Amino acid sequence: MPQQIDFPLPLNLPQPADDGGATHLPGMTIPKVRLASTSGLMMDLSELGAVRTVIYCYPMTGVPGKPLPDGWDAIPGARGCTPQACNFRDRHEELVQLKVRTFGLSTQTTEYQREMASRLQLPFELLSDAAFKLCDALRLPTFETGGMRLLKRLTLIVREGYIEHVFYPVFPPNESADQALRWLGEHPI
Repeated sequence: MPQQIDFPLPLNLPQPADDGGATHLPGMTIPKVRLASTSGLMMDLSELGAVRTVIYCYPMTGVPGKPLPDGWDAIPGARGCTPQACNFRDRHEELVQLKVRTFGLSTQTTEYQREMASRLQLPFELLSDAAFKLCDALRLPTFETGGMRLLKRLTLIVREGYIEHVFYPVFPPNESADQALRWLGEHPI
């Protein structure tokens, strides 16, 4: 049964357009980059043990009681990080049954991510790319607002060290895990 979320999606959010920011990604090798995880470990995404891994990239999660950046809801694709995380949480067991490992990735600090991971009871790790090592190595699409550089929302399907498929843009964000599961079901190994 899906759990209550703190930041439900408002109606009439602007849909992001495909600006071509991810067309270069399919077929790229995952670089040797170590990222901090909410588990307390450093993860090298080039050495993942799973045959397939889903890495959903998101801009920034909110914290209850703290306002989002000015104009957040007007930025196409910005709003929806908590509903996206909840969708992956609620569909996590189905991903595990497919032997798929899941990670969330943002440019927020690990300490910031831990609050959300704990509050939402996420059964998977979040990775921090606060230094933009993976973002810059893969040339992941980003945007700027409120003096912050943030990831645009996309989902990577990684297979044995290379990017097999990319969902970009991802909309609506609260159906991101459903979209990945459909694709995985249509493309078995």
